[in-house]
Amino acid sequence: MSERPTITTLGELNASGHRYRPLREEIRENLLARLGAGENPWPGLHGLEHTVIPQVERALIAGHDIVLLGERGQGKTRLLRTMVGLLDEWTPYVLGSELREHPAAPITEATRSRVIDEGDDTPIGWLHRDERYSEKLATPDTSVADLIGDVDPMRVAEGRRLGDPETIHFGLIPRSNRGIVAINELPDLAERIQVSMLNIMEERDVQIRGYTLRLPLDVLVVASANPEDYTNRGRIITPLKDRFGAEIRTHYPLALADEIAVIGQEAHLTAEVPPILLEILARFTRQLRESPAVNQRSGVSARFTIAGAETVAAAAKHRSVVKHEPEAVARLVDLEAAVDVLAGKVEFEPGEEGREWQIMEYLLRTATAEAVRPRVRELDFAPLIAALDGSTTVSTGERVTAAEFLAGLPDLGESTLYEDIAAAFDASSEGERAAAVELALEALYLSRKISKDSGEGETIYG
Repeated sequence: MSERPTITTLGELNASGHRYRPLREEIRENLLARLGAGENPWPGLHGLEHTVIPQVERALIAGHDIVLLGERGQGKTRLLRTMVGLLDEWTPYVLGSELREHPAAPITEATRSRVIDEGDDTPIGWLHRDERYSEKLATPDTSVADLIGDVDPMRVAEGRRLGDPETIHFGLIPRSNRGIVAINELPDLAERIQVSMLNIMEERDVQIRGYTLRLPLDVLVVASANPEDYTNRGRIITPLKDRFGAEIRTHYPLALADEIAVIGQEAHLTAEVPPILLEILARFTRQLRESPAVNQRSGVSARFTIAGAETVAAAAKHRSVVKHEPEAVARLVDLEAAVDVLAGKVEFEPGEEGREWQIMEYLLRTATAEAVRPRVRELDFAPLIAALDGSTTVSTGERVTAAEFLAGLPDLGESTLYEDIAAAFDASSEGERAAAVELALEALYLSRKISKDSGEGETIYG
């Protein structure tokens, strides 16, 4: 963040050559400037570059209010918050004005009078771009007063007339003048509340309890909604939908690499999670999104994958502390443990009651096979398969350390298979090697080359 400008009066502002731009013009010019310079105006958004973002850019260039439609966890809120980066870092306003009015375009009678009376001595304050973004989670108990405003009884008690604009306490949207106001889950607003937004979005005037104030508000209204909400909890009324200039559908990342990038960017990991495990998690999430057993109208959020990665890391950290491991590295056993706490984040179809765990275990095995097999396809597992002859087994589990697991592997004589497995997964440390060999054993089990028995936190390959 750069330093706040030192200009404090309107005269100094005019002398500085400052040019007033309406909000939509400001966003349009800043967006076009960044695109022209080859910069990315949307940092941290993955998988939307060729679909959603171009539509958003066209809508902003056109100066339209925007509603984003999409299932949960598709990055709608993050996209709305990123729009803040298209605002000027600092913008002036008349100090003390309730609606943060620009001195070149005051919208209330009180501020216009101040600018005329005080002239060049009008005091100027500065708003950072972060202060020009307001966000409201729409809930059924949201009132007109919250969004638009209401008569303030204390001001009436002080002697002001009911028709006096000074008696009004403004709500979120008027107070977001010269900025962006985002309404999440718009269909959750009661229809009468949505009706109250009609005039503000089209005529830009404020109607409160029969009083109409002509306030040319300079505000960009953006919103998000789940299409399923049109039939579940509520809907966006047709006149309000018509007020939004752009209705844009979002989606989950189309490429696996984008899915993995979202995990790496958003997850706060307390232990090392090898890339292969992140890939398995990403594939697992995509399997769930394609499964006919899962309610796809509800969707499988990106938060599912992020929470999965964080839980896997937490399981590894827990083991390292309890068992006094020198390093905390996640393994396949941690991934299986994480699924137990993630099931509640997935909504299954009504006919699948009682089969949820079976479905998730099957899809996890499928995701593991898809991720691991290409890495071990060229390895010769014959020595390991021969060593697991029925009397020799390999044990692992949530409380088995990497050193204990590696020490329990059968001796393969002169074979370099364990080193080859580590190389296939780019594993160097003890924890990474244990994770790699564990994945290789799982691949053999999924290929029906060896058996597997799991229970009570222990897994035995043999």
